[in-house]
Amino acid sequence: QLRLRESGGGSVQSGESLRLSCKVLGDITSTNWVAWFRQAPGKGREGLAARQTSDGAPTYRRTLEGRFTNSEDKGTVYFQLTNLQPEDAATYYCAAELTGGSLLTVVNYDLWGQGTRVNVST
Repeated sequence: QLRLRESGGGSVQSGESLRLSCKVLGDITSTNWVAWFRQAPGKGREGLAARQTSDGAPTYRRTLEGRFTNSEDKGTVYFQLTNLQPEDAATYYCAAELTGGSLLTVVNYDLWGQGTRVNVST
């Protein structure tokens, strides 16, 4: 059975960057999609990006304005966050095993990691 393990979160200042990692423990090809979500305190979890494990083509939430990049290498899915702003502060999660429907909708994923926290100060 697959497991997901996120890392790479931390505290940064506005304008700085972070690279988050989602290690897929198990065979990454056994799942169809891997996605990134985030949840700020007091808010719902929102989908940010997803990529298909077979061909790697990523899909992004439009409001990211090109600041975040999703990539994969040898079973680890990366999420490069650039020009971070205070509104980006949240716990970031990766998810896998899309069951159908929208790629960036929480209820459509069956497997979740524990999350990694990103703090952004001005």
